[in-house]
Amino acid sequence: MPPFPSGEISLAPCAPALSLPADEAIANTAIATDITRQFIRAKRPCADGYRWYLRRQEGASNYQALLDDLVREGRVEDACWMLDQFGPTNDVLEVEHLGADALVFAGSVRCGGSADVDGVLRTGRSLSVRGGLRVGGALRVGEDLRVSGALRCDGGVRWHGDARVGGSLVVAQRLQCTGSLRVGGELDCGASAHIGGPCTVGQDLRVTADLDCGSGIKVGGHLLGGASVHAVRGLQVAGDVDCQSHLQVGWGVRAGGHIHAGGAIRAGESLWAGETIAGGEAYGVYAGLVVPLTDWPNSARVCAREQPARLLSGCWTEGHGEAP
Repeated sequence: MPPFPSGEISLAPCAPALSLPADEAIANTAIATDITRQFIRAKRPCADGYRWYLRRQEGASNYQALLDDLVREGRVEDACWMLDQFGPTNDVLEVEHLGADALVFAGSVRCGGSADVDGVLRTGRSLSVRGGLRVGGALRVGEDLRVSGALRCDGGVRWHGDARVGGSLVVAQRLQCTGSLRVGGELDCGASAHIGGPCTVGQDLRVTADLDCGSGIKVGGHLLGGASVHAVRGLQVAGDVDCQSHLQVGWGVRAGGHIHAGGAIRAGESLWAGETIAGGEAYGVYAGLVVPLTDWPNSARVCAREQPARLLSGCWTEGHGEAP
């Protein structure tokens, strides 16, 4: 098991780290042992950071040990910079419980219970937590994220992969996900949210700023957007849709309650609401933007309790009829 900062991480014993294939082990060894002064200098570090490295008086350093030393001495940003420069490893850190002031680990972290980190938590590869996870600073995951319980982050979160959170997800700052996102409870984001793949939320979804999804969005409760809401594919919400700015969806929109926006409402296909559909003052409501005029009666229907004001595109259907 790779070294970590003593006094900053409280670990309960668990199974040993997984063994690696020979070719991967050789690749990791090269990263772990070949960090020399010349190698660091070639990456153009800041002057203060390089002086700190020189004071260690080592000809070569173990990669993870160097990250641990930086974190131990409060140089978390330098540790993150080093991970950016040298990239991830295939090391696996397995623990039963995790408590830390901060943690920067170049490989994957697997926690059998709960995890509580007061500052930054960053992994070069995946992060798996079988209990709940609280992070007081930023959360950065190089690959997939799995949390069986709830996840609360007082900073921003970013992961390059898919994410699964069994409970609620609360993020104080910006949320960035390159893959899919599935949340069993509520999703509450205090800034903007960008999700590259499909987004599924079991309960309410609240975003203070813009919500941008590169696929479709499915919400088991209400959707509340503090600015614009954009989904490349469809939008399905069991409750109400409230958007303070523009609502733009590439496919169809279906809501069990109302669909209200402070700006324009644009849907590539049909619009269906259990209650009312209303855009902002002086803004229009558009359906069927990617549907030929001849197919509007089937694929560009607008259904609601009453006809929306300023319906500029789409085929109004009397009565609710069948949802698209």
